[in-house]
Amino acid sequence: MLKLALLTLVIVALSVLFLCVKMILKPGSKFGSTHIGGSKAMRDRGIHCVQHQYRSTNNRGTRHA
Repeated sequence: MLKLALLTLVIVALSVLFLCVKMILKPGSKFGSTHIGGSKAMRDRGIHCVQHQYRSTNNRGTRHA
């Protein structure tokens, strides 16, 4: 049981390390945007973030009491 837990911990640690290699080795780097609006392909198709669509439909001059 302990061997399995240690093996799992090592695999997770290596996975995180491999995901962060660019961030660790290149100063000033960051992860790209994960929002739909940050994708050029989605913008070209006219697909927007749900939050953006909600704000744009609710701010069309309507006032809530």
